[in-house]
Amino acid sequence: MGVIEMKRRQAYSQTSTPDASSYSRRAFLQKTALTGAGLAMGVAGSHAASAGSDLPRRVLGRTGARVTILGLGTAPIGEARGDIDEAAKIFAEVIDRGVNYVDTARIYGIAEEALGQILPTRRDRVFLVTKCWTDSGARAQESFETSLRTLKTDHVDLVHIHHVGGKDIEKVLAKDGILEYLLKQKEAGKTRFIGISGHARPPRFVQMLETDQIDVVMPVMNYADRNIYDFESKVLPECRKRNVGVVAMKVYAGIKGGFPNHRRGWVGCSTPAAMLSQALAYALDLDGVSVANVGPFTMEQAIQNVELARQYKPLTDSQREELLAFGEELAPTLGPRYGPVA
Repeated sequence: MGVIEMKRRQAYSQTSTPDASSYSRRAFLQKTALTGAGLAMGVAGSHAASAGSDLPRRVLGRTGARVTILGLGTAPIGEARGDIDEAAKIFAEVIDRGVNYVDTARIYGIAEEALGQILPTRRDRVFLVTKCWTDSGARAQESFETSLRTLKTDHVDLVHIHHVGGKDIEKVLAKDGILEYLLKQKEAGKTRFIGISGHARPPRFVQMLETDQIDVVMPVMNYADRNIYDFESKVLPECRKRNVGVVAMKVYAGIKGGFPNHRRGWVGCSTPAAMLSQALAYALDLDGVSVANVGPFTMEQAIQNVELARQYKPLTDSQREELLAFGEELAPTLGPRYGPVA
């Protein structure tokens, strides 16, 4: 029996969650919200109880900011476009449990709107990140100004030039390009830092890093995609060299089916439930990584992620060996689903 089949059977035997495809999106969200509410009481008892064990923090490269090792990703909930009040409750719960790194984007459905409901009373506790998916300075201005209004804040801590692997870097670096626009926003105090994020073509990340204008990078880095995109060896060393902060995303190997399922979060991630803690540890064990950014789909998942981060310990040699063996088998079934490798 291969490692993948073994882990699939383990995951099946350890879960009691019915097949989510039998539910409508709303019914599934309602059910899991109630489950999460129960878990919120059962796992930690209260905010006060969970506050007694602070989440570990790391310095985010040359930004100097101390951020929690777990980041709140808002894409799965935001892109599902469910109930905005429920989304706001989940985001608030994660922040109130100590997570200070919050990642969003204008393109993430209702995510910024939901955050806008809760940020005014929490802004001073949050390292706030948004993104612009364009190479044009003019379009970046429209997107960024909308984000600020929607998030109900006058500044963010970091703006990513998103999907760098799919960008024409010459346009990004042009006088009317997005980098020039964001540098002006940095001077104006509307963003403290500039980053790049994305899933494909690691060489384009290196090209952007060579401008020495990038403070933070957020690429796909997990135990399976190291065999596909391999940002670990292609980009991470350059970040360490330049003291650029690194945030790992898709640490659970992403949603099943990749981008086509990004509005169907109920299909689950590619990592079996029994291996989530190891997958998180793999990302956090990487030299130079400060944050593992994880996007929950339900309250239950959100709370589980916080608890996994609290319990984080580096992988033992045997745990790492087992995880990497599983990743080698899993990778061919995933393929370059996020776009070209080179």
